[in-house]
Amino acid sequence: MLTEFILPGIGFALSAVTVPGPLTAYLLHVTLRGGWRRGLYVIVSPLVVDIPIILMALLILNQLQAVVPVAIRLIQVAGGLLLLWIARGAWQQYRAGAQPGAGAAAVGVKVGVGVEAGPMDDAPRHIFRRALLMNVLSPGPYLFWSTVNGPLLLRALAVSPLHAAGFLVAFYGTFLGGLLLLSLLFDRLGHLNPRFTRGLLLATVVLLLLFGGRLIVQGLTG
Repeated sequence: MLTEFILPGIGFALSAVTVPGPLTAYLLHVTLRGGWRRGLYVIVSPLVVDIPIILMALLILNQLQAVVPVAIRLIQVAGGLLLLWIARGAWQQYRAGAQPGAGAAAVGVKVGVGVEAGPMDDAPRHIFRRALLMNVLSPGPYLFWSTVNGPLLLRALAVSPLHAAGFLVAFYGTFLGGLLLLSLLFDRLGHLNPRFTRGLLLATVVLLLLFGGRLIVQGLTG
């Protein structure tokens, strides 16, 4: 069980954490803006979105191979547009002088006091909703569970439910724990020199733009 399912689960999770992606860029941006507690809403979002994806992979894994290429291209374009929209809101906050760790108040957003929340409102429910959309419109989970994790989970289920549970705990424990460590690290960085941390904020905006543009290009060109 250890070498066949646990270690591969840990390895796949580590690769997902260490390779930069749209969710990681958004997590770092949210953490710099509102602290690691705000980042928790981004960290737990894959658990919600991945459940139906895992079930789909287990039920129709063989059939997925025929529909995945077309579906992934559509998801890539939609996900790229979402990232560009989020990057636009983040850039507006940056230009307005948003300070790391200040949340919505940094740009004078007072929800419920006569001022409408902007596209990058830092309320927890809006952070969580954007993170859910980002996961739904990211091709990564669909590709991962239909080609790598899905077959391995099926193999574990064929042995016993305990093996399957061990694989899932190893994967998500490492994946979510790794994201939490990143969030805690950037939360500490957010308390350093304001000019340095604003530079990090700008870097996350650039990453969101790059990931969004790349997804759109990939979706349109195949």
